[in-house]
Amino acid sequence: MAETNIAPKRKRGRPPKTERGFADTKKALLRSGVELITENGFMSSGIDTIVKRVGVPKGSFYHYFKNKEEFGQEVVAEYGRYFSKKLEKHFSRQDVCPLDRIELFVEDAKVGMTKFNFKRGCLVGNMMQESPQLSEACARQLQLAISDWKSKVKNCLTEGQKTLQIKPDIETEFYASQFWSGWEGAVMRAKLFRSTAPLDEFWSFFSQAVKVKSDTTHD
Repeated sequence: MAETNIAPKRKRGRPPKTERGFADTKKALLRSGVELITENGFMSSGIDTIVKRVGVPKGSFYHYFKNKEEFGQEVVAEYGRYFSKKLEKHFSRQDVCPLDRIELFVEDAKVGMTKFNFKRGCLVGNMMQESPQLSEACARQLQLAISDWKSKVKNCLTEGQKTLQIKPDIETEFYASQFWSGWEGAVMRAKLFRSTAPLDEFWSFFSQAVKVKSDTTHD
């Protein structure tokens, strides 16, 4: 049989000239997706707007991602890693009591939402509302992100029990799950009312529910 040289089929779009260009452009597209989806949700964030922010042709999008669903999965993974690092920055502080570390995260979130005039909330929260329209793979990526965040809150609560700041009889896994359910709702309300009050209200309720009450009685 005669030897034939068949060039591999290339993806659509014009690839960058260097690997560095490929990585940088892909990261810029993911960052653009994070910004838009955090503001508008996944279904309302079109590919045209995503590539326009980066300054690349629409055809180039398909050189980096097979379709919008694959893009969505990678955006969630990217956001999940970013948010996990943000939580770790607060939750790993040994100079602060465990429950107070969670409060530091709450305060940081209030600053962030105010900075962007309450247009940005939580990307994962936005996409969870659209879960019936998302692929199974994308929904699974959202679940992985939430599970990671929940484990970090659980660890904080468990440590708080050891330092006698958190009630010893509460189920930390349950309360960690309730934290994120309540938090996502508070973030949506904060966006609606353009106020940090819903975040304050939620944190006041949650912290009072889990912390050991100070004994203020007197003989």
